[in-house]
Amino acid sequence: MFGVVAAEPIAPRELLRDAPRSLRALSRAHPDGWGLAIHTANDWIIHRDTTCAADSARYGELSESIATRLMLAHVRQKTVGATALMNTHPFRRGPFVFAHNGTIKDVMALVARSSPERLAQIEGDTDSERLFAFVMTHVDAAGDVERGVTTAVRVLHSLGEIGSASFLLSCGARLYAHRLGRALFVLRRGGATMIASEQLTGEAWDELPDKAFVVLAA
Repeated sequence: MFGVVAAEPIAPRELLRDAPRSLRALSRAHPDGWGLAIHTANDWIIHRDTTCAADSARYGELSESIATRLMLAHVRQKTVGATALMNTHPFRRGPFVFAHNGTIKDVMALVARSSPERLAQIEGDTDSERLFAFVMTHVDAAGDVERGVTTAVRVLHSLGEIGSASFLLSCGARLYAHRLGRALFVLRRGGATMIASEQLTGEAWDELPDKAFVVLAA
């Protein structure tokens, strides 16, 4: 899982494709699909596939050509839900995109705290999409993205051993990152901030503590 927010468009080819621990390299252990959510001037363009990114010519071509100020990327190792496009991250709801690492142990605790409207939007079988519905329910109730995600995170923490719920969420302006159970690392390069579930390069990435919630903006 990888996200970037930058003051000016950057080309993240190294992190997506060329670095020794790029997402493409990591996809050998996470072979069950890949997705790229790329923000343009006022919308998202999302590419997803169920193949392994390392074997995908389309992934290679896209990672070669991307230049953006904001993006989310994910390579999937399935735990809940079959290998299928509807189960492939990132997921989208209007201006929001979402990716998750980990496995939720008590999915029904999230479902019970999610609105019927958000649950009705779920297309696939994953715990990840149900976590997305849970987070968006709190955003809807708050009427503000940051307040809503903050509340969702507090509720998650109150549920005890809920499982692993590290996620990235973006509204198209900022990147919201939460670590619970699965690692997240941050790297700053000039006017760009990158966050990933692995240290994708040999640089000094900063590891977020468990239960951390951060908001990244250009």
